[in-house]
Amino acid sequence: MKILIKLEEFMMFTLGLFMFGLLGYQWWWFLVLIMVPDIGMVGYLFGNKAGAIAYNVFHHKGLTIVLYFAGMFFSSPIIQLAGVILFSHAALDRVLGYGLKYNKGFKYTHLGEIGKKNG
Repeated sequence: MKILIKLEEFMMFTLGLFMFGLLGYQWWWFLVLIMVPDIGMVGYLFGNKAGAIAYNVFHHKGLTIVLYFAGMFFSSPIIQLAGVILFSHAALDRVLGYGLKYNKGFKYTHLGEIGKKNG
């Protein structure tokens, strides 16, 4: 099942690449921006609960989709770009085993504990 989930997330990352291509930005922007959503980890400076909330806001694909559609609605390519980057980053993180965080600490995710073999 773990391989199936990673394959699904990889396909979502591929979708993000496709959507980025439709926006017309130069590809170097994707490379520069793809790691920006990890700014959410700064929340861990204020404890596990604040860290989990901040991280999850920047990595919740539902929110990224809303952001992208808001960009479409308001004819704002920069908001669409933010949505695509956040979506792509979240999918890539999940391919690598980093899921949405629980309040217990950074390594506790909805995909299992980071660094622990999970079936």
